[in-house]
Amino acid sequence: MRRYGPAALLLLTGGAVLRITLLGDLYLRYVQAGLRPYLIVSGAALVLLGLVTAVLPHHDDGGGDDGDGDGDDGGPTGHVGHAGHAGHSHGPAGPRVAWLLTLPALALLLFPPPALGSYSAGREAAQRAARGVGTFPALPAGDPVELTVAAFSSRAIYDSGRSLKGRTVRLTGFVTHGDDGAWYVTRLVVTCCAADATTGKVEVRDAGDEVLPADTWVTVTGTWRPRGALGSDAAWPPVLDAVTLTRVAQPADPYEKP
Repeated sequence: MRRYGPAALLLLTGGAVLRITLLGDLYLRYVQAGLRPYLIVSGAALVLLGLVTAVLPHHDDGGGDDGDGDGDDGGPTGHVGHAGHAGHSHGPAGPRVAWLLTLPALALLLFPPPALGSYSAGREAAQRAARGVGTFPALPAGDPVELTVAAFSSRAIYDSGRSLKGRTVRLTGFVTHGDDGAWYVTRLVVTCCAADATTGKVEVRDAGDEVLPADTWVTVTGTWRPRGALGSDAAWPPVLDAVTLTRVAQPADPYEKP
């Protein structure tokens, strides 16, 4: 069993990486799409290394009978030989514990965790990009304008040209709740991987009396309601007066890019 322990761990880990990258879009819950080729190469390398480890000849350094038929392992006395056998009998305890390392890889292979949601967003509710007030590029013609939550927030808080004024926009994200009864359409912004996720959110008003559960994915169409001075804390989070609200499925890539 000791011989195949490292090989099994490598095969499980490599198989888990290949599963989330080759058999769907699960890898997008952890990293940006551009890192997919590197994950595939890494997973394939781990599987190959595991196969090589499994078939290579195994040399047991744990000692044993020296072939002289007397039952000892080459020690000067029978007592030393017996101690050698006693020590050898306890050797497998380490590898047996090491098998526990396969559990995380097996869990990733069989039960990949969900994308980050309202809990992660709530921990960083007050975090936003540090930037100065300035003029943003013009929005595309035609309404409604499809915007990311991060783009809408940036324009609402920092755009001195007020490019959102008079425009109808469409935002998609998941529901989070505030302590005062307000609710928000929220997205997590990922630069490289889920570990560096930051939060963008927009307060939704006039969306009816229905209380949507946290983590429900929705598409909201509406107009910007200005509040607070540009670049100030009072301007955040921005507000959207809803015109239409539709429940939607979670997108394959649940994160926004900065």
